[in-house]
Amino acid sequence: MSTPQGILQGQSITRPPYFNGQHYGWWKNRMENYIQDEDYELWMKVNEGGTTSKKKFEEFDSNDFKMMEKNAKTKKLLYFSLGPDEYTRISKCEFA
Repeated sequence: MSTPQGILQGQSITRPPYFNGQHYGWWKNRMENYIQDEDYELWMKVNEGGTTSKKKFEEFDSNDFKMMEKNAKTKKLLYFSLGPDEYTRISKCEFA
């Protein structure tokens, strides 16, 4: 796949691909690969969606905390890959 016009070559492999509001299909493909490489379970969580827990804090177990950490990490990867307009649209979402 060739790079869309206006996109710089040699982008960082340590930062998530940046979405500027154009070339969504190109960005989506790169973002999927980036998250899978970071942690494949994160990618599964993105596809699965989140669920709300009715547990009290005292009832959380280590698996609950692990899943909350995975969700937070995935949201961070998505947030850091978006420009201000796209970020504003998703910033209120609870789940990656």
